[in-house]
This record gives sequence, structure tokens and C-alpha cells, in this order.
Amino acid sequence: VQLQASGGGSVQAGDSLTLSCAVSGRSFSGYLVGWFRQTPEMARDFVGAIAWSGEDVVYADSVEGRFTISKNNAKNMVYLQMTSLKPEDTAVYLCAAQRIVAGGFRTGAGIPGWYDYWGQGTLVTVSS
Repeated sequence: VQLQASGGGSVQAGDSLTLSCAVSGRSFSGYLVGWFRQTPEMARDFVGAIAWSGEDVVYADSVEGRFTISKNNAKNMVYLQMTSLKPEDTAVYLCAAQRIVAGGFRTGAGIPGWYDYWGQGTLVTVSS
């Protein structure tokens, strides 16, 4: 199983950037794909997640209204569209996959330890 995030770069505050996560290696039916971000100063911080089947999406409060997660099941791709970027959004962004637990989509989406597969990250740097 592989997840590979890409699309990072250096941008100015207020700019937009779209990250991609390519998933492969198994059927992801029954899974969710989440986005996290990490800096040397903090543990993996939940950004948002989307169910591979259906339309469930959830966001962290810090990005709600600025970031949008979408997917293309046929292309095995998940996207993170980021707008109105701020310097505090600077981080390595990672995508990961989790089998949706019995409690439902939102139960485990924000918990890094519940994810089954992780990809390599992509660095986003936002300058003021």
C-alpha cells in the first residue's frame, strides 16, 4: 500500500496551493483518507479527512472555510485545496488512510494512531 503526497512549495501569505495524495496497493472502500501536518515543534496535527466511499468530509477548526478536501476515486487521488494561506500553515503535509471504525467516519478521523497507512510528506512554506 502506498500513499504519496505531492504539490508542496513556497508561497506568500494569502496565496493558494493544492496538494495531491496518490493512493495505491489495495481497495480503499471502507477507508478514509486524512491529511495531517507536522513541524519540528508539534506532533502530527489533524487537517481534515474524506471518506473514500460516499461524501463525508471533516475539517479541523483551524482550516475550516479555507481548506477543501476532494477526491477522484477513478484516479485514486485525494486533494487538499488550501486558500488564504497563513505563515502558521507552514508544515510538512502528510496523507494517511484509516479503515473506518465501527463508531463511524468522524470517530477516528482526527487520531493519528488509528491510521493504518502513511505516506511521505510534502513541504509547504508560507512566507509573510
